[in-house]
Amino acid sequence: MNLTWDVARAGGLVAWGLATASVVWGLVLSTRLMRKRPWPAWFLDLHRLLGGLAVIFTVIHVAAIYLDTYTHFGLTGVFIPFATTWHPAAVAWGIVAFYLLLAVELTSLVRNRIGRKWWRRIHLGSFGLFAFATIHAVSAGTDMASTLILGAIVLATLPVAALTAVRLGARSSTVAAKPRPMPARSDARVPSSVG
Repeated sequence: MNLTWDVARAGGLVAWGLATASVVWGLVLSTRLMRKRPWPAWFLDLHRLLGGLAVIFTVIHVAAIYLDTYTHFGLTGVFIPFATTWHPAAVAWGIVAFYLLLAVELTSLVRNRIGRKWWRRIHLGSFGLFAFATIHAVSAGTDMASTLILGAIVLATLPVAALTAVRLGARSSTVAAKPRPMPARSDARVPSSVG
């Protein structure tokens, strides 16, 4: 039994689950599926808690990988994409997902300072974060032979896909519903005054 390897695996799976739950809850809030307004404070607090816990468990995952003697990762291997010889592409997906997670979480902490527009743009990185972390889990994860783990990943991916479709559908209908101003016509006739 290798404790650091087990902690790395468990930490990675828990981090992925928490990040996925945060994305799902964020989509529930942003698609306005919960019509009751104003929302109770714990709605947003839960989203923030899930994201914060995802960061903590990702750090546990990365630290355990670094300390593990089976894979022999150095600092560059855990922080720079393609710097390791152990499944370099699969690990790169995870490293990029980690940086996206940090960007989303850190900018959320300073949202009032950077403004809603920039926060929103960076927060859209959550979609990439989910996709990259999922690819990392499936391609680098040594637990993918487990039907239970693979089934959990598939089941957790379904609400993300469904809620993303709802959000995109709602957004496109909102854009389509906005009236567009009529362009000025150059051949418009000016009424003549009758005198």
